[in-house]
Order: sequence, then C-alpha cells, then structure tokens
Amino acid sequence: MIETPPPLTGHDLIADYLMRLDGSPGVYRMLDSENRVLYVGKARNLKIRVASYARPQGHSARISRMINETSSMMFLTTKTETEALLLEQNLIKQLKPKYNVLLRDDKSFPNILVSHEHGFPQIKKHRGAKKEKGNYYGPFASAGAVNRTLNQLQRFFLLRDCSDSQFEARTRPCLQYQIKRCCAPCVGYVKAEEYATLVRDAERFLDGKSTHIQAELAQDMQTASDNMEFERAGALRDRIKAMTQVQTSQAINPQGVPEADVIALHMEAGQACVQVFFIRGNQNWGNRDYYPRVVGDVSITEVMQAFVGQFYSDREPPRMVLLSDAIEDTDLMVEALTGKLGRKVEIAVPLRGEKLELVAGAKRNARESLARRMSESASQIKLLKGLAEAFDLPEPPRRIEVYDNSHIQGTNAVGGMIVAGPEGMLKSQYRKFNIKGDDITPGDDFGMMKEVLGRRFKRLLKEDPERKSEAWPDLLLIDGGAGQVSAVRDILREWGVDDIAMIGVAKGVDRDAGKEEFYRTGKPVMALRHNDPVLYFVQRLRDEAHRFAIGTHRAKRAKANMKNPLDDIDGIGPKRKKALLVHFGSAKAVTRANLVDLKAVEGVSDAMAEIIYNHFQP
Repeated sequence: MIETPPPLTGHDLIADYLMRLDGSPGVYRMLDSENRVLYVGKARNLKIRVASYARPQGHSARISRMINETSSMMFLTTKTETEALLLEQNLIKQLKPKYNVLLRDDKSFPNILVSHEHGFPQIKKHRGAKKEKGNYYGPFASAGAVNRTLNQLQRFFLLRDCSDSQFEARTRPCLQYQIKRCCAPCVGYVKAEEYATLVRDAERFLDGKSTHIQAELAQDMQTASDNMEFERAGALRDRIKAMTQVQTSQAINPQGVPEADVIALHMEAGQACVQVFFIRGNQNWGNRDYYPRVVGDVSITEVMQAFVGQFYSDREPPRMVLLSDAIEDTDLMVEALTGKLGRKVEIAVPLRGEKLELVAGAKRNARESLARRMSESASQIKLLKGLAEAFDLPEPPRRIEVYDNSHIQGTNAVGGMIVAGPEGMLKSQYRKFNIKGDDITPGDDFGMMKEVLGRRFKRLLKEDPERKSEAWPDLLLIDGGAGQVSAVRDILREWGVDDIAMIGVAKGVDRDAGKEEFYRTGKPVMALRHNDPVLYFVQRLRDEAHRFAIGTHRAKRAKANMKNPLDDIDGIGPKRKKALLVHFGSAKAVTRANLVDLKAVEGVSDAMAEIIYNHFQP
C-alpha cells in the first residue's frame, strides 16, 4: 500500500511556491487549512518578498505563527507596484485578514453642499456620492461639526436651508427669517443679485478667505453709515462681530496650512489610537479618533502605513498629509494618492514650525483618547465578568445582542438589534429590521420577534454556518418575561440554534427600574441587588435597545407621514407633481379631483389624467 505524503505547510509550502514565482509586482494571500485568509501583502518583486517567508529563522513571533498556520497561498500580479498597493488595501478591507493591521471604522464623512440646482442656491449637509450640481466643502469630522458650521454660515450670510419644494410653496417668511438666519428669498425680500453675492461670500468663507470678507463688510458698513442706512450698517456690524468671535474661538487656525489631514498615532499595551484632524481653508473642521486592530508585535511604521492606505482607499485625499511617524513606502503612497486626487499630494513628517505643532496636538489627543478607551475597556471587561458570574455563564460574553420592537398599534413596526462587547456599545453593528410579514397581526410582539430573529439567524447560518467569525452572539437579551424567552427559544430551535445563552429582562414589581426580574430557560426567576453594577449594566443595554428601536420607528413614521401619494403613480415625475400641486394646492385635493379638472392641468395629458383619476377613484 502506497502512503500519501502529508500536505506541505509553513516554510516547506512557501518554498514550494517560490519555485514557480517570477519577479513581477503583485499581491499575495496566505491562507490556513480552512481557506481563511491569514494575511494580505503586496510586493514590488513577488519572488523576493515570498522568499523572506521561506527562511526558517529571523521572524518575529507574529510572523512565525502566521507562517506555521499557512496551508496555501494565492497570487495576483499587477503592472506596477502602485496598483499592487491599491489592490492590497482593498483586499484587506474586504477580507479582514487575521494578521493584518485593520482599520475597523470606514464611515463616510459629511460635507457642506452649496447646491446650484435652483436660482437661489440652498446650503445643506451632504453625505454620500457627489451627484447633485453644486460646490462641495469638506470633509468634516462629524455631523456636529457640519451643523455648527452651517449655523455660522446662516448667521453670517442668511442663506436658505429649505428644500426647493418648500421654497416654491412659501407665501410668507418662515421662522428662519424671524430669527435672522435667512433673508427670505422665497417671498422676494432679497433680489437675485444680492443673494448671489451672499452665496459668493459664503463660499469664500469656506475657502478660508474670511479676512477679505470682513474687510469688504467693514467698507460696506461705513458706506451704509455715511448714507444714514443705520439699520443696514448695524446688521453688517453684527455679521463682522460674529465672524470675529468664531475665528478667535477655534482652537486651531493654521495660517500656513490651507489644506491638510493631520494623522498622529499612539501605541500602548498592544493597542493603537490614530487621531485625524481635518484642516480646510485654514480652518479646523473637526477631528476623529480611530482604533485600528493591531496584532502582536507590529511596528509603528507598519500601523501607520496600513492606516494611511486603508483610510484613503475610498476617500479623496487632501493636497497635504502630515504624519506623526514615517511610513515604509512614502513615494509609492504619494504616487497612489496623487493618481486618486488628480493633482500632486504631499506626505510629510514635520520637524519644526506650525506643522509640527499641529502634529504634536494630534499626537496628544491620540494619547489621551487611548488612555480613556483603555480605562473604559477595563471597566467593561469587569462588568462582563460580573454578568457571567451573576447568570452562571461559562465565560464572559464577547458579543451580546439585545432585541426590541417598536410600533403604534402595529403600524410602522420595526425591530432593533444593538450589540455590546468588551469595547462597549458597537454601534457599527446595530441593525434595523422593517417588519414585513403580512401574516402578522398588528401589535403581535411575538410574531414580530419571530420575524426579526428568523431573518437575523437565517443570514448568520448562510454566511457563517460553522461560527468562525465574530458575528455570532454569546448572549441574547430579550425585553420580556418567561413567555418571550420561551418563544424566542422555540424560534431559534426552528433554525437549529439551541446553544446560545438567553436572558429575559422583565420590569418586575410595579414596573420600577431596579426591580427587574430575570428569566432563563429551565431555571427559576431571579433578581439582582438594587445597587449591583451588573443590574445597572443590563438596564443600560435594555434602554439602549429601546432607544434605538423607538428612534428607528419614529424615523419610519415621519417618512411615511411625509410621503406624497402622487409618488406611487408611474409617470408622475417632479415637474408633473409640481404642476398638480400648484394647480390644486395640495396632494389631498389632487386625490379628490374629477377627470375634467385633471385634464386642465398644464403638462398633464388626457391619458395621464385618466391614470391619475383611476389611481385614486378605482
């Protein structure tokens, strides 16, 4: 009998692949015995790069573990090393390899849009693809930073923020005019030329030319005063004063850095924090901290290289990127970002002057943010241990999922799922569920929970049936008593999932906070001490799920209330809808209109009038 030799692994496997590689640039993937990606890397010369892994000595502990776990490799050649760099970062974000540094937060940033779709441009917050005609300013670090800047712009320049439909429907000024945040172009209180000047000044302000605007306003104020237009002069004086206050209140106003992202890294105790400051138009447009996943003995240079590459993989870079620590392939990264932006991008590690002060400030913020996070994480881990002890769990849970429903007499029903773990509330993992079941009786909480959990675990079983990812929960918290726990257990058993711990949280006596009762399958009802930190922790989880579900329900209800019945008719676009609303005064009046009146509307053909009439009067 001929014995089959065991499959190659580790150094022997890599040496075997090495014999068939050439010196092309490209990307390589290292996979374990179950085809899970361990590591993604790029190389200027694949043969030379892979040869470094074939050596049995000279590796760090992290790289040695990775090599020993490698059971196969995949290679993809590219024309240039720059293409390899871009492909590497995309694959890392997509595959989330075990041994790569991973940026876990990839949210988009909001911008300010000065829309030019209308004769009187609108100013508003924008997030997503830049499809609308107008000028975009950003990115801003958060929605709060955008809102603060929008409030300033409305105070300074009195621009409208209402939608075009609201603008067209106004017959008298709105509250924004009354509180001196709009010049009411909707009712003709300002001429188109004057409004265009305000828009131009607002865009110049966003470009960092506020001092020039103040000088022009000062001259206009003096002219108005000389002409005895004291009311106008007073208004201009207030605008100048407000702009000066904003400039003096901002913590960072670099005069020599008109446009840059300032990126600083601090590492401690196997954790990392990256602080990013956004400088646009010589103004600080906010900052955001990131906590990339680092593995083992990874170096500061490697973390910074990975962060910069992944951060700009789906974002437009600024003209300058200031770093606290150097990266490995600066020239390569400059080439990649320059190609993405379409103009020269500079990457620098400043050593003196104002730029160094910016980096030092970001570094200090990163250090303080990481210290706070480590302190909060220690407290969270202690609470999870206490939770495991209180409810006889085999070990502290790594992922807790809490479910709640929200509706009003069954209408606009939604389900909400929040997630918590050692790092606190994982808001990027929260999920909303629109209740779709036609067979669910309005107000049937059991039916809603069945649909929500069914959809959740159906997807889990499809995407990760062997439970190898971190998406599977260790503990479910259900808002309810024995009935809800029993129902949820039956639902999970239908999907073949019967080994996940579950706790029902009921209000208890008098439905007072602090008197909660806890229900578990096959165990007696229990309660915790009123001052037990675990009790407060569970209350916080339940309240967060309740807040999330109610917020989702309110948003859905508001959207339903704002929906125009004309939107449900095929062939009714913005122009026809506007013509109908102008003619009849409201959508409700359109639903009651007779066929003759509908045919009289400009832009509505006889055939379309019949379609509209038949839609509302079948």
